[in-house]
Amino acid sequence: MNEQLFIMLSLVKDSGMLAPVIFIFFHVVRQFMFIPVAFVCMAGGMMFGSLLGTAYSLAGLLVLSAVFYFGIGKLHRTRSKLMSIKTKWFGPYTKMTVGQIAVLRLIPFFHYHLLNLCLLERRPDFRGFMRGAVATNVPLAFFYTVFGEFITSFSPFMAIMIVISLFILVYILRERVSVIKWSDFFGHHSA
Repeated sequence: MNEQLFIMLSLVKDSGMLAPVIFIFFHVVRQFMFIPVAFVCMAGGMMFGSLLGTAYSLAGLLVLSAVFYFGIGKLHRTRSKLMSIKTKWFGPYTKMTVGQIAVLRLIPFFHYHLLNLCLLERRPDFRGFMRGAVATNVPLAFFYTVFGEFITSFSPFMAIMIVISLFILVYILRERVSVIKWSDFFGHHSA
């Protein structure tokens, strides 16, 4: 993975005026190279600075979210796999709030498209989905672009404390009402 990231960095640096376009495109293809979003955002901060790096990362993440929105309906096996992971991790009746999704995006090991699926459940129309994508990707792009260089110097204890704090924030931001189907609540008992 490190070699692929370094190749990408050198390709973008050497591309001159096309560097932002290539960087935004890299956000879309990085998932096929198994490079975490956080690393790409940090690289954007190193190459373009905090302001432009955040803007380019946000643009790339929004393009990726739009591709997900239009592609997930055609990828039935991928959607069912993501749904089974969502059910396993969060339960069958949990609908994540936009605030929870934004916080979970800050935790590097959460699957980006699993959180997109949670957002799609919350906001199924394209306009609402993209508004939610902006709201959940701004903290991600900003945090990892601006603070990327500091995150790498955190001690393991500090990193664990940050992750624990994010999990507590996810719990606080949860939706406090769950709707359970009558048949699921009482089971499928036949007399």
